[in-house]
Amino acid sequence: MPTVRFQAGDTVMGRWPGSNLYYEVKVLSFDAKTLLYTVIYKDGTELELRDADIKSLAGFKQGLARSRSRSRSRSPARTRRSRSRSPARTSRRSSSRTTEVRKEKLKEVLEVRLTPVAIPLENNSSNKHETKEENDAANKVNEKTEEESENQVGGRYNLRRRKDQSDGRPVELVKKMEEILPHAIPQETRKTTELEFGGRIGVVFWLLFLPVVVLAMLILCAQTDASLLNFSLSPPLLEPLWDWQVFGIVVLWLLFQAVLSLLPIGKVVEGMPLKNGKTLKYRINGFSALIISALAVGGAVYYEVDLSYVHAHFLQFYTSALLLSILLSIYLFIRSRCASEDERAPAGNTGHVVYDFFMGRELNPRIKSFDIKFFCEMRPGLIGWLVINFAMLLAEMKHKNLDTPSPAMLLVNGFQLLWVADGLWHEEKLLTMMDIVHDGFGFMLAFGDLAWVPFTFTCQAYYLVSHTSDLSVFWIVAIIIMNVVGYYIFRQANSQKFAFRRNPSDPALSYLKTIPTATGKNLIVSGLWGFVRHPNYLGDLIMALAWSLSCGFSHVIPYFYLIYLVVLLVHRDARDEHQCRKKYGSAWEEYCKVVRYRILPGIY
Repeated sequence: MPTVRFQAGDTVMGRWPGSNLYYEVKVLSFDAKTLLYTVIYKDGTELELRDADIKSLAGFKQGLARSRSRSRSRSPARTRRSRSRSPARTSRRSSSRTTEVRKEKLKEVLEVRLTPVAIPLENNSSNKHETKEENDAANKVNEKTEEESENQVGGRYNLRRRKDQSDGRPVELVKKMEEILPHAIPQETRKTTELEFGGRIGVVFWLLFLPVVVLAMLILCAQTDASLLNFSLSPPLLEPLWDWQVFGIVVLWLLFQAVLSLLPIGKVVEGMPLKNGKTLKYRINGFSALIISALAVGGAVYYEVDLSYVHAHFLQFYTSALLLSILLSIYLFIRSRCASEDERAPAGNTGHVVYDFFMGRELNPRIKSFDIKFFCEMRPGLIGWLVINFAMLLAEMKHKNLDTPSPAMLLVNGFQLLWVADGLWHEEKLLTMMDIVHDGFGFMLAFGDLAWVPFTFTCQAYYLVSHTSDLSVFWIVAIIIMNVVGYYIFRQANSQKFAFRRNPSDPALSYLKTIPTATGKNLIVSGLWGFVRHPNYLGDLIMALAWSLSCGFSHVIPYFYLIYLVVLLVHRDARDEHQCRKKYGSAWEEYCKVVRYRILPGIY
């Protein structure tokens, strides 16, 4: 049984990760398994610290007093001898100065807004001059932090433009600090205690409910009267739901997209730093894969391949994709048993089999350089979405004997083509999203990528094959304008967020006002991000409304995607709020006071 030196409620001195600065903190708890103390700083930031990073108040003050006494007792003769070292020892002084520069840079990135106390630095070397230089550097950092705290006006956090915060540091320095910071603040993956989606019982419900919902919606869309009152309660026969030829087509489609993702075209970029400080490399060629896929579909049309086959066997295509997503989830769960601690996802490491199977235990499962999660997120489902839409367009013309597609079908195909093409064109920006950075790859994402996206996001096109939507010129123009506005908000918000995360000191972003946090990151409180907390969600919802309105007002089924998106984004907003409040502490509270509304201005 490990010895617990401090108890919950004790006030101690805790070292800020990656620095030699100590602050007064309050102990919240101690985990006997990980041997980590959970402490809270004065600004509300909660961190986990090792026992070696915590000192009692009395012991810390005694050590500080001894350090000052040793510093005053140094004689000029000893200082001169230290300065007259032989050239052979120059490298030690250079190393010391490098350490000083790293500490000062790290301090500038962290932008701590607490009252620091310098720790007496210990040095096993007989060179006392090195110790004095490091102590002087620590004192300068403390003085600089105190001056910044005194200069703040109107509260703990100050709204300032980015150009006021920049001190002319080159972009190379910022990139260098992005490399230093992950190593300076190590994180450890431990078993998750906060369960989402209703916990262990909730994920069992979602495992059974989600596949059935998609199947019911597809059955309704195919009926002449898509009213819920006409939905048959008798289960469909198993034979019409399965076709081996369809299953083979789905497998070939996945293999085709996998080959395209491995082609040596497009640039290779690095993702966000992982918990262990490493970064993974990704091949960005999604838009090229879209072009090649479009050429393949065009070739099939040229050779008179009947793509309306997709509409005629749509249920079988769905069940094939569902089976593949289940098999992939099982494979991912089995291989995650061999994953190292720093390769596991924060949310899927509970020890409960069903919950971890649903959430995903491994963060970035890879087969050599092939990233399974990144591939599934953007390629087979999204490009398959467009292929299905085009097949529904051809099926509508065939079933209704039309020479040209209906205006509603053209709007749905055009809007969703723009959305997918934009996502693949900006594929690199996906690397900063929650799905890649935080969520493990389990059934939730595998089913979502391979089955949910291509078979629910196509509900408008599938519905229009069997139903007519007569739109006047007024409604066509209004819907187009609505989609353009939504797309502009969505794209501008995402591009701004991505650019700010990549390089906060970019001069092009100097007009932004921000709130600094104790973690070293800043929260944007101007522009679209000062309008609502999630302007990208707002733009997505406006576009979804335009897609649904294209199908008219006769039935609720075409609005399924809009209803789903509202539920999804409200839930994701709640997850974001919880994580940000835990991560940023009182800075997040200040941010919420400035940006009051989450998604819908004046409403929510």
